[in-house]
Amino acid sequence: MTDAPLTDLEIGRAADLLPIQDVAAAAGIAAEHLEPYGRYVAKVAPTALAPLAERPIAKYVVITAVTPTPLGEGKTTTSIGLAQALSLLGHRSMLSLRQPSLGPTFGIKGGAAGAGYSQVVPMQSINLHLTGDFHAVTAAHNLLTAMVDNHLHHGNDLRIDPRTITWRRVLDVNDRSLRNVVVGLGARMDGVPRQAGFDITAASEVMVILSLATSLHDLRARLGRIVVGFTDDGTPVTADDLRAAGAMAVLLLDAIKPNLVQTLENTPALIHAGPFGNIATGNSSVVADLLGIRAADYLITEAGFGADMGAERFFDVKCRASGLRPDAAVVVVTVRALKAHSGRHRVVAGRPLPSAMLQESPDDVRLGGPNLLAHIDIVRRFGVSPVVAINAFPGDFESEHEVIREIAERAGARVAVTRHVADGGKGALDLAALVVAAAHEPTAFRYLYDLQTPLADKIELVAREVYGADGVDLDPAVVRDLRRFEELGYGSFPVVIAKTHLSLSSDPTLLGAPTGWRMPVREVRAAVGAGYVYAICGQMRTMPGLPKHPAAESIDIDADGNVVGLS
Repeated sequence: MTDAPLTDLEIGRAADLLPIQDVAAAAGIAAEHLEPYGRYVAKVAPTALAPLAERPIAKYVVITAVTPTPLGEGKTTTSIGLAQALSLLGHRSMLSLRQPSLGPTFGIKGGAAGAGYSQVVPMQSINLHLTGDFHAVTAAHNLLTAMVDNHLHHGNDLRIDPRTITWRRVLDVNDRSLRNVVVGLGARMDGVPRQAGFDITAASEVMVILSLATSLHDLRARLGRIVVGFTDDGTPVTADDLRAAGAMAVLLLDAIKPNLVQTLENTPALIHAGPFGNIATGNSSVVADLLGIRAADYLITEAGFGADMGAERFFDVKCRASGLRPDAAVVVVTVRALKAHSGRHRVVAGRPLPSAMLQESPDDVRLGGPNLLAHIDIVRRFGVSPVVAINAFPGDFESEHEVIREIAERAGARVAVTRHVADGGKGALDLAALVVAAAHEPTAFRYLYDLQTPLADKIELVAREVYGADGVDLDPAVVRDLRRFEELGYGSFPVVIAKTHLSLSSDPTLLGAPTGWRMPVREVRAAVGAGYVYAICGQMRTMPGLPKHPAAESIDIDADGNVVGLS
């Protein structure tokens, strides 16, 4: 009888961790700039940046992926494994990752601290609250909502039209019953009745602002520009108009500071911010990257979902905010993802893979290959060198890996099989060597569009050049709203397309690399504080629901008070 494999939580607890001051010192960050949360977590103060200012800028590598299955393809684990491998090769590496949301942790997906022997630790702390940044975002967001309703109750001096209020409440728990609510019921002193609702905290514009702000003062200015609704004559009403932004910034004084942790192999990692990948940027914070780019030889960051989603926003939105330029991009691919894009198998979150999908089938992988080619092409459109990482699973067959290698090499991309989940940094050494080579090539990074391009044209450029659409169909109300946004001074904003992550298209049922389709845009909104306009295509759930058997059912404490069941 063989022993059961160790869980991620057990692997993390068995790790030989360094005191966080030692991890910081290896990155050139002195202890005086740390605000410790226990022995293995610390916030890094803004004062840490000045002593690093004369250091050379690190090579900047973004981790993206093919269009994922509902199970995800392992970008976080690949990011961690790559950082560990670079360290084994003698390079100083640093990670910059999003903080996990409690919603997925207790829902279907589970935590987001990596897996196996490629984890950031302490895994339990990272997946459960960490230093409280998500709670600070929740409090700041809901303070603004409370001040909106309070303003209505006390006479509405700003003449806000309640029908135009878009600022909802947030909560970091998946709870579908809160998607649509009515507030202000009861006696007259209980407020003004109106329809409202809740989003998950990761979908808050405050979270996006936290991720895009370059400093505390930039954060404060962006908070002030948040538009909560409009007056009866169409004038935007901002958080500054409500005199709420200052108190919101105070609630975020600690949250603006990145969180320093380490990998299982003691590589430093900055975990900070966690904006929603569908309707927001899906990238970790600019302030973490501005610190990490001076504290290492290689800074590895991850962009949410596939290259059409997180990577496009990384290039067109985050890089504009930070001023940083990527040197290479890793496109993570799995056998199961390409088999899913063959159209022969159906993958459902929370359910085992279909048995037929586990059989050796190079032909299925080849049929899904156009999806990989499309993502390689997306990366190249931004002038960045792509490296394909085949994230190997135990049930894969060598013949299937060879098909992926053949597809990638024919497209002119470097490609390596990586087994970092099973072997840690050692399993990603081949990938690391290719990333080093790619990152040292001359780059010609470019944005997809100029900011002065009209908003409708920006949306169409993303749809055509990134998603492969034949064009865009704008609802008449969308045309009117885009014109109004430009009149209000938002025309120079970048754009974000809120769409499904399960297809290159806006239709989750279209697999592979679909052609001959048009992207419908049913609504546009302006995230003025964050500084972009987003177009909504299809139904976007900003407050997820729990499955029939959520992960929360398996999480508990044992007789010794230790957490069990966290994954």
